[in-house]
Amino acid sequence: QVQLVESGGGLVQAGGSLRLSCAASRLTFSNYDVGWFRQAPGKEREFVASSWRSGRTYYADSMKGRFTISRDNTKNTVYLQMNSLKPEDTAVYYCAAGQNTYSYWGQGTQVTVSS
Repeated sequence: QVQLVESGGGLVQAGGSLRLSCAASRLTFSNYDVGWFRQAPGKEREFVASSWRSGRTYYADSMKGRFTISRDNTKNTVYLQMNSLKPEDTAVYYCAAGQNTYSYWGQGTQVTVSS
């Protein structure tokens, strides 16, 4: 079955950077829209960024200028480069893929930003 596997999370100090990766099996990312979402403890899941098949990218307002979503189709992997991290960025980060809706989700990777 389709699997999305996130990696790259960890503990980082405020102001630091992390790059998350999302690798897919039995799914070719170039045929799908891919998004990153996050969920902090006690909060609802929220949109972070997306990369459409068309090549367009979108970001939540609070991530603009700090986060960058990109694809490497040769590796069938999508990345989320996160810079200038803040304690409020602490959450589990999930990648998702879909063609009309996000049908496939990964298990998530924990990002913790210390102050």
